[in-house]
Amino acid sequence: MMKKQEAPAPRDVTERDGASLPNTPNTPASRRMALKMGIAALGSVWMGGYARAASRSDGETSAANVTNAPVTNAATPGDRVPFFGKHQAGITMPRPANGMIASFSVLAETPEALERLFRRLTERAIFLTHGGAPPEYDPRLPPADSGILGPNIPPDARTITVSLGNSLFEERPWLKPHKPLRLSRMTRFPNDALDAALCHGDLSLQICANTQDSTQHALRDILKNLADQLVLRWMQEGNVPVIQPGPDKAAESARNLLGFRDGSANPDAGDEALMNRLVWVGPERGEPAWALGGSYQAVRIIRNFVERWDRAPLWEQEAFIGRAKVTGAPLDKPRATEADVPDYVNDPQGEKTPLASHIRLANDRTPETQDNIILRRPFNYFNGVAKNGQLDQGLLFICYQADLEKGFITVQRRLDGEPLEEYLKPVGGGYFFTLPGVAHKNDFFGSALIAAIRA
Repeated sequence: MMKKQEAPAPRDVTERDGASLPNTPNTPASRRMALKMGIAALGSVWMGGYARAASRSDGETSAANVTNAPVTNAATPGDRVPFFGKHQAGITMPRPANGMIASFSVLAETPEALERLFRRLTERAIFLTHGGAPPEYDPRLPPADSGILGPNIPPDARTITVSLGNSLFEERPWLKPHKPLRLSRMTRFPNDALDAALCHGDLSLQICANTQDSTQHALRDILKNLADQLVLRWMQEGNVPVIQPGPDKAAESARNLLGFRDGSANPDAGDEALMNRLVWVGPERGEPAWALGGSYQAVRIIRNFVERWDRAPLWEQEAFIGRAKVTGAPLDKPRATEADVPDYVNDPQGEKTPLASHIRLANDRTPETQDNIILRRPFNYFNGVAKNGQLDQGLLFICYQADLEKGFITVQRRLDGEPLEEYLKPVGGGYFFTLPGVAHKNDFFGSALIAAIRA
């Protein structure tokens, strides 16, 4: 972290007259240097505008933004998310307060065994998402349920989203010809410190619910009932803060552990045409017919160096991100809200939004980058204390896209070397293909894939 420099007294942003970042070459070293050079000069100018912006709201975040923060007294144990449909649940709906990713090794070595796994997994998912009373067995036998939720299982907004990993296809000759075209094994990016025990897998489950007990209950149910076909490799739990709505009832994105709203300018999940273009695999993409209606899931466990971050000046934090910490407003619109987008056309030199800021590198808002937009659905995680005595906290990053290469991979390559890397370290995750939905009560996860194998 750079040392704090003396800054002039704050003034209104309309009086800006010269603080600017040089338009330096697009390399990791030059990005970091450009932002460091300009950060002190910009800091005092930004802060005056944000103190005023915190007390007003000029717009609302879309109600269909999946990263909207859950609000107090809105969720109930009886909340039920529809299970059947063209697409799986748990992707375009707003997140509940708790979520996890669990990655498994699949023991099925034949098409028959894989179909049995998919059918059993579907049965458990239907029960867990609908709720009900588990059967009663002879007391001399293990009980049918863990009992942590009591004698009746509430639906609690639970969703179970099933995705398949690259290794499931590559390690089975009868399955490899049917692999989704753009599914690959996650490779290391320059800032990664990947732990092999926290990476990859044959199958992932994203389990979300109102409460942590409900996500834990679902995982234990699946482990109990499918122990002969699935072996848990790794899992990461997370949550998002439940907020008290403001006086205007405007929706807000939940904050991450850096204190910024995580999900501002996420694509509108309520826009069906937009989701068909960005998230869902359609026939125009040349994918196997069985994959239509599915999506690509990218998962990253990103540790945040929160102690170091908490010692960084506010203006440095905002410069690294590219938005105001309090309001989420873009830096060139200090009286706006997080629903507003920055205007890079009128800021070509990065005088307002630094050229090396996270939001500008991730999406420079040109026509050429519109196909690189991803649907983010992250959770914060807390893993206690690391061996070095520092807090092990960070972001369980999850996103969905119709094209893995054009989506997450392209965006991450643009972010390689960004100044924010000083405070972040990805340690795990993987790439998976999210299966199409279960259409009706006689259907099951992966039914079209099984039919393609048999054909």
